[in-house]
Amino acid sequence: MKGLITIFVVGILAGSVSVKAQSVAGIVTDQFFNGIIGQSDPGCAGRNFYTRAAFLEALNSFPRFGTADDTRREVAAFVAHVTHETGHFCYIEEIAGPSFPNSQYCDSTNTRYPCNPNRSYYGRGPIQLSRNFNYGPAGESIGFDGLNTPETVANDRVISFKMALWYWVNSVQPVIGQGFGATIRAINNIECNGGSPATVQEAIRIFEKGTLGS
Repeated sequence: MKGLITIFVVGILAGSVSVKAQSVAGIVTDQFFNGIIGQSDPGCAGRNFYTRAAFLEALNSFPRFGTADDTRREVAAFVAHVTHETGHFCYIEEIAGPSFPNSQYCDSTNTRYPCNPNRSYYGRGPIQLSRNFNYGPAGESIGFDGLNTPETVANDRVISFKMALWYWVNSVQPVIGQGFGATIRAINNIECNGGSPATVQEAIRIFEKGTLGS
């Protein structure tokens, strides 16, 4: 199955799979989605959380997804990031997130979306999005109280995908034409600025594995 996923993503990016008029749902088939999640450890919490059905339900709220560059390339880039961030849909929450003080991901200078001192805004969901200035507007847009109940992203699988797609279409899609490196910067600027070179290389490795089959 792992080889099948690699071949399929190669086909998507090389254009050998005819998806010009195909929907995102037609690209992210059950076989494709299950092939990704099947590479995670059987004991991973994410295996019982992330589902293709939840992804497609969330996708209905974001018709812009898949319209930048071309559908197959955008889906492949999104899949590469999600695979990297969650370990093939293994992780729902940032590994060390619950151990951090609530102030860890609180930008106290952001007065529009002030932190709830009793809540923590560490990474959750397919893109492991963090910080109050993301949880606040995301919640307003997709319909949950991101500042007061950020844990919803780890408890509601549809909201979880919606938050990832919300960030993608607003912050990643506009730079996707600049190349995969630009999408890494859009998702985790600290990593691109030398904060975690090994992590950046791992993300690139996953993407190149899909594009080159190596």
